[in-house]
Amino acid sequence: MAPRILLARHGQTEWSLAGKHTGRTDIPLLDEGRRGAKLLGERLHQAPYAGLPDVEVRTSPLSRARETCELAGFGSRADTWDALLEWDYGAYEGLTPADIQARRPGWLIWRDGVPEGETLADMTARADEVVTWARSRDHDVLLFAHGHILRSIAARWLGLPLDFAARIRLNPTSLSILGWAYGEPAIESWNDVGHLAG
Repeated sequence: MAPRILLARHGQTEWSLAGKHTGRTDIPLLDEGRRGAKLLGERLHQAPYAGLPDVEVRTSPLSRARETCELAGFGSRADTWDALLEWDYGAYEGLTPADIQARRPGWLIWRDGVPEGETLADMTARADEVVTWARSRDHDVLLFAHGHILRSIAARWLGLPLDFAARIRLNPTSLSILGWAYGEPAIESWNDVGHLAG
């Protein structure tokens, strides 16, 4: 069977709760984020996942993703990978979309990018690197990372330009699966947070 990518977004942080763009700033998980990570782990260790014994695990090196990975029970199996870092938001780091709109009306990150940070081409290249790697495996992969990079990976998995990612929201501690349908790349499930109900 062709490999799939399981995407786990990190748990809630103070900045994600406030809607701030959190790129390379290493913000820790809130208690709510830690709870969510444990619930995600419980889900992934029950049927039908059963702990994903054959899955290769990678995580962003930022602590909010690494701690989510560890609390979910995959820390000992995970390798850190810089390709999974969140978008470098440059001058927009720590700002909310409303803050940015006040400076730059009509701004959309997926179209306009960010000053002094990563370009759309940079993000596309990183997402393509992850997709190429995942498709080269002979088993599924599980990635712990961040909202914008995971949305970018989904867009590129589908062979679509990066701006498609504007149309697929991703909540903290969500689980998504990129798979196949009729031999073509597909979204198998997206932004599933059912485990957070406890």
